[in-house]
Amino acid sequence: MKEFVDQIVAWGPLGVFLLSLIDSAGIPLPSFVDAYLITVVMRNPSSAVPTMLAAIAGSLIGNVILYQLARKGGQLYLDKMTRTGRGQKFRQWFDRYGLVTIFIPAVSVVPMPLKFFAVSAAVFHVPLLRVLSVIALARVIRYGFVAWLAAYYGPQTIQFINQHKLGFGLGALALGAAFYLGSRLLLKPPPGTPEEGIKA
Repeated sequence: MKEFVDQIVAWGPLGVFLLSLIDSAGIPLPSFVDAYLITVVMRNPSSAVPTMLAAIAGSLIGNVILYQLARKGGQLYLDKMTRTGRGQKFRQWFDRYGLVTIFIPAVSVVPMPLKFFAVSAAVFHVPLLRVLSVIALARVIRYGFVAWLAAYYGPQTIQFINQHKLGFGLGALALGAAFYLGSRLLLKPPPGTPEEGIKA
């Protein structure tokens, strides 16, 4: 597997695109897409923008694949889960905070679980466009920042990230809070109108 990944990374932005797609589609990789993005940009700093865009595109396409697979196979799981009191409570919780739980790990440089919540969004019939919009916003912030770090710090990028894990984690939570508040304001229905759909 390592030789396969190393070969793909040697392809530059195209390799990052493929790795990002594979990872987001639900196939675990021996490392994180950020590390591959950093490696490619370190080798060729002028490729920062196309590599960032490749990582974002791969993530979005991979999440479409994961979403479709979860939708097709998740109905039985949904029916079983929502029969129980705990399942109903989780559904209610996800209706309110589900998109935030997707945004935070998607934007965080520090690894956080994302796929469970992305699958839950598909199972609970959150519109695909809404899920992709959240992931796209988060990935633009995350991969744009990582590409800039790699172009600026070069070989010290990974060390810099490891030294500031707490700060990056808190930053992701702060962005998540801002996303939640902003989405609540944008999706707030007019006075006298009942709320509809899945909230952020």
